[in-house]
Amino acid sequence: MACGEPYSETDDYVTLSNRQRVRIRALRRGEDAPIRELWEHLSPRSRYLRFLSMMTTLPDSLVGRLVAVDDCKTLALVAEHDTGDSAVVVGLVNLGAVDEVSVEVGLVVRDDWQRRRLGTELATRMMVAAERRGFCRFVGHVLDENVAMRKLLKKIGEVVSMKVSGNVHELAFIRRRSST
Repeated sequence: MACGEPYSETDDYVTLSNRQRVRIRALRRGEDAPIRELWEHLSPRSRYLRFLSMMTTLPDSLVGRLVAVDDCKTLALVAEHDTGDSAVVVGLVNLGAVDEVSVEVGLVVRDDWQRRRLGTELATRMMVAAERRGFCRFVGHVLDENVAMRKLLKKIGEVVSMKVSGNVHELAFIRRRSST
């Protein structure tokens, strides 16, 4: 896929394990409202596990980095649930190029939407989209206590290297081919 082409391959509806449907779509450059909305619905623990910090407010600089998507080396996908009145953001996955073959990834799902396979759907779709852009290696930073994320990574990826610094694991992994 060439840079700058529409993200039609990432725009899709998914039925989760509880039979609710969500739309997974690409975040558009500068679209910060979904990020801010999601932040407001995350527990302090989920914020800590995702951002590796006990932030009580969402810094504008972080929002800026998350919404600086360019269709090529940075990409973010959101999961939205249609409530009838509006679409509510319930998950986010993003990637940013580290080098020509590697991207750093981050994932967060609202607490009340966890354990429904939404994280797996978001992560898998992000990995496929990254591979279509020429990336094949993924890097994630996971806290030692984030058991759910380590289980998800084990399901969708194969760890090729790991560095530990304190209680943070830097995991490099490739997509498990059975997770397409």
